[in-house]
Amino acid sequence: MTKAVWNGATIAESDDTVVVEGNHYFPREAVNAGYLRDSPTHTTCPWKGLASYYTLAVDGAENKDAAWYYPDPKPAAAEIKDRIAFWKGVAVG
Repeated sequence: MTKAVWNGATIAESDDTVVVEGNHYFPREAVNAGYLRDSPTHTTCPWKGLASYYTLAVDGAENKDAAWYYPDPKPAAAEIKDRIAFWKGVAVG
């Protein structure tokens, strides 16, 4: 079972992650949406497409743009549609 943990909280947990470029993408339903806050941040990957971000909020602490997802990935990255990945101090393993 792969977990994403930050600030003592399990943000996501699943045995069905997709690993792309070393990042575990969790199914959206495996992520505790109560810890996610929409972010205005977007970036573009040449082969995956436009990424959107979430800020994590746990026990009054925030981790800006620590989660990202591709709402409409390019065909080469279709396997990560409806999945969320983490970084910025989020322990994944």
